[in-house]
Amino acid sequence: MSIFQFLLFVVSIIVFILFFKQLFSGAFPKRGVDFEAKRDNDQIGSITRMDQSFTSPLPKRSRVGQLIQMADSAIEKEDYIEADKALSSALILEKENSELLLKQGFVLIKMNRLEDAKETYQELLTVDEQSDIGHVSLANVLHQLDEDLLAIEHHKKAIELDNQYAPHYFNYANTLYDIDKKEEALSLYKQAFKIDPSLEEAERMIKELT
Repeated sequence: MSIFQFLLFVVSIIVFILFFKQLFSGAFPKRGVDFEAKRDNDQIGSITRMDQSFTSPLPKRSRVGQLIQMADSAIEKEDYIEADKALSSALILEKENSELLLKQGFVLIKMNRLEDAKETYQELLTVDEQSDIGHVSLANVLHQLDEDLLAIEHHKKAIELDNQYAPHYFNYANTLYDIDKKEEALSLYKQAFKIDPSLEEAERMIKELT
């Protein structure tokens, strides 16, 4: 045996002894105990220390929710074109969402697209016939389109559905006032003010008509 072979043999023995010493010392990392959670819900990746099961991800805002948020932000900035784009995209995903239809109707009015707003509110009422806001919104658009007889029907329906909501009386009164039915309008302004004394505009109209 050469000197080199002898030295190699000695080194091998030393490495062998150190390996087994480490192995049986219990000092090497072991599966499942190499991470000590500071709290019960601390995680390694997506697995909890508590039950080693996959955790549910945090709920994300739905695409429709994101689009509504975008529309609301655009409306605040009076950017109705962007609001309409967001709402139109949302309605592709949820075409029978009454909240979306109400918002889009409002935006279309702001854009002076009254016929489109009319169709939107009509669509809303096919989804929810009992929507008093839908009826009064449609009534207001119909009045702007000079379809006053039909507007009056929807004003009455809105009041029938919620007879304690002052703006319904106020909006109906406005329509009657514009078509020169002042006495009937006065009665409705009084009713609106009686329900909600904070309606200063109703109070002003009462003073004008008396």
